[in-house]
Amino acid sequence: MPNWNDIRRDFPILHQQVNGKPLVYLDNAATAQKPRVVIDTLSRFYERDNANVHRGLHALSNRATDAFEGARTRVAKFINAADSAEVIFTRGTTESINLVAASWGEANLKKGDVILLTEMEHHSNLVPWQLIAARTGATLRYVPVLGANAEGGLDLAVLDSLLSPEVKIFAFTHISNSLGTINPVVELCARARARGIVTVIDGAQSIGHMPVDVRAIDCDFFAFSGHKMAGVTGIGALYGRRALLDAMPPYQGGGGMISNVDFFTSRWKPSPERFEAGTPNFADAVALGAACDYLDGLGREQIAKHDAELAALAYQKLATLPGIRLLGPTDPALRSGLVSFAFPDVHAHDVVTFADEDGIALRGGHHCNQPMMRKLGLTGTTRASFYVYNTPEEIDLLVANLAKTLKFFTG
Repeated sequence: MPNWNDIRRDFPILHQQVNGKPLVYLDNAATAQKPRVVIDTLSRFYERDNANVHRGLHALSNRATDAFEGARTRVAKFINAADSAEVIFTRGTTESINLVAASWGEANLKKGDVILLTEMEHHSNLVPWQLIAARTGATLRYVPVLGANAEGGLDLAVLDSLLSPEVKIFAFTHISNSLGTINPVVELCARARARGIVTVIDGAQSIGHMPVDVRAIDCDFFAFSGHKMAGVTGIGALYGRRALLDAMPPYQGGGGMISNVDFFTSRWKPSPERFEAGTPNFADAVALGAACDYLDGLGREQIAKHDAELAALAYQKLATLPGIRLLGPTDPALRSGLVSFAFPDVHAHDVVTFADEDGIALRGGHHCNQPMMRKLGLTGTTRASFYVYNTPEEIDLLVANLAKTLKFFTG
């Protein structure tokens, strides 16, 4: 069992003051902080091994290539992919989903087809499908969310009727970034697969917070970002079934993704090179491999338990504040490590600003989830999100700050 208080020492950024108060970082759903080992891995790579990968014959290029492809193998192990060729490095979840929408969607969707989403999707798993629907003539359909505060999760009772023969692809989030809802991804994939429907999972909020096994989930695609799992920014990955990837056209063209080029035609390499045109982000990929090592060293089952306990404690203590509206599941077993809330007379941006005065970092706004917010009759919420370095004492500081904020605005 990790000593969670000791873990804070691994994160250099936490040892500072903001506005004269110790930093309380509760914005982990937006980006997680980086442990020293990840920072040092990136620095060491640039100091010792930096050279372009795959095409060089000198020692540095060979070392860089080995480190880059080693990181791919490490990420494949982290998500239990059958083959490292099923892991494509991207800039993150957004680019991964855009890749699937543009490449698979362009090749497979046509007028009359349906793309199934859910009402709780982040814009990154909504806008790309709107764009491809407009280009192909496909239409969008949504699995509804239940409850005035979305506490009921997805309406699975209507899912079978929504998974009609016109549906070609079903894209959904593993964990909602604005509600904290943990969706039953194994069930969703099984019900879609029984009808021959391709599945895409937005794993941005789950990848660093719980075990992820793409073979057990049995999804076709799984997208995630490194910066939300203690890795650095600008790197992420797309997992895809090898057979699907090798049948998809390239997402972009350029060097590294071709087997042969003449003046009029080109032929492509198989996955993953087919989807990694140009110089890849090899240094950040190596740092992502270090983040995988770090999280597995803590134990992802233990991380999930720690985050869920903090969220349950925060939900319980926040519920004592007058007038608060708490969103998402009331059952702690169905909630991940975040709590979203709103006050009737205090704007979320004011809540965040007043929290910052006490050194507390929160997130306020629509969380790239505008359709869901509108359905709930909100313009936005305040979100507190937790990770391995957060403590129960920080939740007490948050509640005390919110009580002070409410007193200022409402008397």
